[in-house]
Amino acid sequence: MSSERVDSESKVSGNQANIPARIRRELDIDDGDKLRWYIESDGTLRVEIVQQQRGTFSEFDGYDGDEKTDAATEHDAWGVDVE
Repeated sequence: MSSERVDSESKVSGNQANIPARIRRELDIDDGDKLRWYIESDGTLRVEIVQQQRGTFSEFDGYDGDEKTDAATEHDAWGVDVE
């Protein structure tokens, strides 16, 4: 067993374990994120956090160009230019 310090621990209930709040905050784990579990050859458990995309368009200011278009006549339903 390792002599490393324990940051936090949780109890397994059924087939589930909670992630302690301090760990969630520090690693920015939020609802909808996924955890990928890996067992290394030496028996070490590794967890990868896969964060869902948030605010995909939150920084999008829109098109601010000079050219005006009429989407109804210049593009089809898929947004492809009509020739």
